[in-house]
Amino acid sequence: MINNLRKRLDNLVSWILIIIMFLMVLTVLWQVFTRYVLENPSSYTEELARYLMIWVGVLGAAYVSGQNSHISIDYFINKSSDNTQLMIKKIIIYIIIFFVFCAFILGGLRLVYITYLLGQFSPALQIPLSLVYFVVPVSGLLIIFYKVSDLINYCK
Repeated sequence: MINNLRKRLDNLVSWILIIIMFLMVLTVLWQVFTRYVLENPSSYTEELARYLMIWVGVLGAAYVSGQNSHISIDYFINKSSDNTQLMIKKIIIYIIIFFVFCAFILGGLRLVYITYLLGQFSPALQIPLSLVYFVVPVSGLLIIFYKVSDLINYCK
């Protein structure tokens, strides 16, 4: 059941990332067109591209974490026995969960809350910056889900 939910979540996140990348490419193309062809640069495209880059970077990190495709040095792990490999992988997952909980969930929610309380808006788009930063705790929840799912699969 958890693997089925994981596959659906992977599919959803991958489509969201594809849409964000598509919007980012369109935004940058529009900026280039208005700057060099129309000679009247659009005022919002640079800011929108920056915020879309934040979303694709942070959400992409959660997706890569779910695919277990993140950068790792596994030379020493591969030299150890199967039981030791499993133990080390579990310890690493616990460390990741702890870090993500502290940095992404607690820190991200605090960032969203503070920017919301201060009423900070983006200069050109006039959208609340708390919406831009909301991707941090969402990605944290995704990473924790993926890592708990990995732990459940290791215990089978």
